[in-house]
Amino acid sequence: MPKRFTDEELRRLRNEVPLQPLLTQLNWPHKSRGGQLNFVCPRCGENRSDLNPQENLLRCFHCQTNFNPIDFTMAARQCDFVEAVHFLLSLDDSSA
Repeated sequence: MPKRFTDEELRRLRNEVPLQPLLTQLNWPHKSRGGQLNFVCPRCGENRSDLNPQENLLRCFHCQTNFNPIDFTMAARQCDFVEAVHFLLSLDDSSA
């Protein structure tokens, strides 16, 4: 399992992996309410959260944590960076 990734691969995963489908793929608790996406924060367990689609970030307002797709995958799956990137790349491969 390679541990090196290109800058382009990492940029694409951080900026282009759609977060709502990722939450579904991870089977992570979330719902849309009043046009806002709320999810349970994997760090603090609260659901005072939202999605910023312009920045492709999930935000927990309780613990003040921002998650890009890689960060969220690491927290939700309790895995390291390399495992999270491989997971996200495998999702990309399965949709191709």
